[in-house]
Amino acid sequence: MKELNNRISPDIITELKSNEIFVFGSNLAGRHNGGAARTAFKKFGAKRGQGIGLQGQSYAIPTMHGGVTEIKPYIDEFVSFAKIHVEYTFLVTRIGCGIAGFSDSEIAPLFANCKDMENVFLPKSFWNIINQV
Repeated sequence: MKELNNRISPDIITELKSNEIFVFGSNLAGRHNGGAARTAFKKFGAKRGQGIGLQGQSYAIPTMHGGVTEIKPYIDEFVSFAKIHVEYTFLVTRIGCGIAGFSDSEIAPLFANCKDMENVFLPKSFWNIINQV
């Protein structure tokens, strides 16, 4: 397993290698108007009207439709997808912690199953929380 310090997503992602996927928080309608969703749409192939899953070099996880309980199944779906698709490196942004208004301590534990997944990179703040659990 790679050291966790080598699996930290950059705070700002402006370009991707061919095998990298930008993982962002979205809304179910796939509007992609602000925050990381706007970046995904403008730079990494996110599609209007698609609020879930792989699209271009991005992967949408809905965070604008309810609480943590409603977000968790979509994160679980992402984790399952990432386990199957080891050919990709997933750069997870601080999903849900911007416009959606959640705290890192609410969202980070939902990614705990990524701890041993070498192809998933998380924000440093998420790792700090996951490693405390």
